[in-house]
Amino acid sequence: MRKGPWFKGALLALSLFVLSSALLAGGCKQQATAVQAGRSKPTVIAASFYPVYIMAKNIARDIPDVQVINMTRPTTGCLHDYQVTTDDLKNLEGASFFVINGAGMESFLDKVTAQMPNLKLIDASKGIALIKNEGGDDNPHIWVSVSLAMQQVANISEQLAALDPQHADAYRKNAAAYLAELQALKDRMHQSLDGVQQRDIITFHEAFPYFAQEFNLHIVAVVEHEPGSEPSAGELAKTIAVVRQAGIKTVFAEPQYPAKAADTIARETGATISYLDPAVTGPDELDAYIKTMDQNLIVLKKALGGQS
Repeated sequence: MRKGPWFKGALLALSLFVLSSALLAGGCKQQATAVQAGRSKPTVIAASFYPVYIMAKNIARDIPDVQVINMTRPTTGCLHDYQVTTDDLKNLEGASFFVINGAGMESFLDKVTAQMPNLKLIDASKGIALIKNEGGDDNPHIWVSVSLAMQQVANISEQLAALDPQHADAYRKNAAAYLAELQALKDRMHQSLDGVQQRDIITFHEAFPYFAQEFNLHIVAVVEHEPGSEPSAGELAKTIAVVRQAGIKTVFAEPQYPAKAADTIARETGATISYLDPAVTGPDELDAYIKTMDQNLIVLKKALGGQS
């Protein structure tokens, strides 16, 4: 049968309809894929520095669409008088939550919140009774006490769960598992240290009051109240006198800082130097805090005569 012009026109119209339908379907599919990709963008949790970073990593472990980053370098140490850098602020870009130690540790916090008003803060020090330093300021080194580190983990977990309900169950499950590991650490440390006879200690700086409080140790002197600010000749002489009078055999320095003043005390008194780590630097490992505290336990048992 001979096909007229009308048939060819109809065939062309049908072809155009099929082509346009395919293009429309393809466009809708691409749009859906884009929306889906947007939904799969990870939730970013930033931490102010190493101790709370390790806590947050444990709480968010194995959650595929949650990423934890450390705002500062893992070698930064304590944030005493730390000045936030441009690179630090870049690290916070894209973060939804910012986990801080609190208690005055992050002196730069106002600068961060001024530039990033939508960044939600998670304060790990919430509800924790703080110790005052000699100058009257709050001591922020909460995490050095295992018991208070556990409270900080619980604080971070509950605040994350409230702000990010989509992952609330996973946060709480991971926190419970980590808290069980920390409880085991706490138990073995108390088992070894609760019975020590020598309870007077000299520490390098004011990082250990919460630790001393937990294990009933007495800090009789601090070598440097702020790391990097070497004691005066008078302060050094006073510490040397305390070491001699108390019969202290060990002066505790910290691996993150030079031990020049501690060396002088040891040389003048015959005391030895051991290193207690406040867990402000270390490897990017989930069990890093536990390993650091276990090493501190070995050091303390040797220095103070703890139980095996």
